[in-house]
Amino acid sequence: MIKDEINTITQELPEGVRLVAVSKYHPEEAIMEAYEAGQRIFGESHVQELMHKHEQLPADIEWHFIGHLQTNKVKYLAPFVALIHAVDSPRLLAEIDKQGTKCHRRIPCLLQLHVAREETKFGLTTDQAEALLESGEWADAQGVEIRGIMCMATNTDDEEQIAREFETARQFFLHARATYFKGREQQFCECSWGMSDDYPIALRHGSTLVRIGSKIFEQRQYT
Repeated sequence: MIKDEINTITQELPEGVRLVAVSKYHPEEAIMEAYEAGQRIFGESHVQELMHKHEQLPADIEWHFIGHLQTNKVKYLAPFVALIHAVDSPRLLAEIDKQGTKCHRRIPCLLQLHVAREETKFGLTTDQAEALLESGEWADAQGVEIRGIMCMATNTDDEEQIAREFETARQFFLHARATYFKGREQQFCECSWGMSDDYPIALRHGSTLVRIGSKIFEQRQYT
């Protein structure tokens, strides 16, 4: 049952690590089962679906957007999204800043690193992320706040490769925090990596947010 899976996962998480229950494609009934088990953070990757769920479900849910976000869709999420996980370009960061300013919010977001071998995955190379931070343009932004790093590992059974990719992200996070966020370490504090198949590895490599969907929701069929 969903409740049992939520309880099992949360008991495994070290102090300071939070579960993002990936609820994309799952109905409100399933989300409410998780909600009633105490889960409050949910992740979605389609703007229209997230907007509908935000309107229909309890107001104290913390909605995270975890998918690839097009710049022309930011305005729909800006009033309420709690965290945007996958900022993969300076252009997207600038648009979040613009829309956040319009809503009188500083929207929290994470920079997405491309550490996987799969070219189909989005994200900044470490050099691109370094250049973005080095520019300093983000530091005085009124509508956006960089909170940390997100990545996805290669879809492989090679656990050593997955571990290397997560460690690459962790080392970049530590470097960025020490170099660009001196005095603001409490702001730059999130490492979002680890999903249903690889989150135990992610926990060993500094993850503070694990994004788990199928392990929670596919235990039961909804019609």
